[in-house]
Amino acid sequence: MSADTVSVTDLSLDTLRTAPAGLAELVMDGEHLRRVVYDGVLSARVSVDIATADLKAVLVPPPGILPGKTAGRQTPPSILEHLHRMARRGVEVRILHAGVPSGPALQELKKLIKRHGEFPGDFVLRRCPRLHAKAVIVDADRMYLGSANLTGAGLGAKADRNRNHELGVWTTATEMIDAVSQYFNHLWEGGACDGCGRKDVCPVPLEEPRL
Repeated sequence: MSADTVSVTDLSLDTLRTAPAGLAELVMDGEHLRRVVYDGVLSARVSVDIATADLKAVLVPPPGILPGKTAGRQTPPSILEHLHRMARRGVEVRILHAGVPSGPALQELKKLIKRHGEFPGDFVLRRCPRLHAKAVIVDADRMYLGSANLTGAGLGAKADRNRNHELGVWTTATEMIDAVSQYFNHLWEGGACDGCGRKDVCPVPLEEPRL
């Protein structure tokens, strides 16, 4: 490790707690759909890294259509379909999740493979059963860090009465993004696998979903 490389275990808590004034905003409840999905994930031009405990096929209503008000309209594409399209355009998509994807999510992934023949190389999912962090890093220069999973209830894609109470921060603070990116890469590359006590449920380190 070079002298310029910061160990994951040495990340400053002050770096993770603070951001320069004007570079961070609070995201609450239904605001997640606009800020994290429309302004965040769907705006990516280079890369999207997602850490989530739960992975579901979130249906993304078009901007201007209230969540839960899609009756009589064509079913909107899922977040997985959006990410697949982005990967086909060359955006690097990495999803690190904890549990087995939901049944509809697995069906959606199978449908995308059947329709296009295979996954693009830039669309990769890996599973770590100890993961509980939630983060979305877009183009390495903007980030959501908070409580919301990649689910409809978490990302505000459901009606008010079915939505989770979520809090998070949207930031462009470089030091904070770099710290979380380093942590994500540490997990993604198996840096926490040696000595892990959950190998009973994850016999293959960072196993990818069996479709």
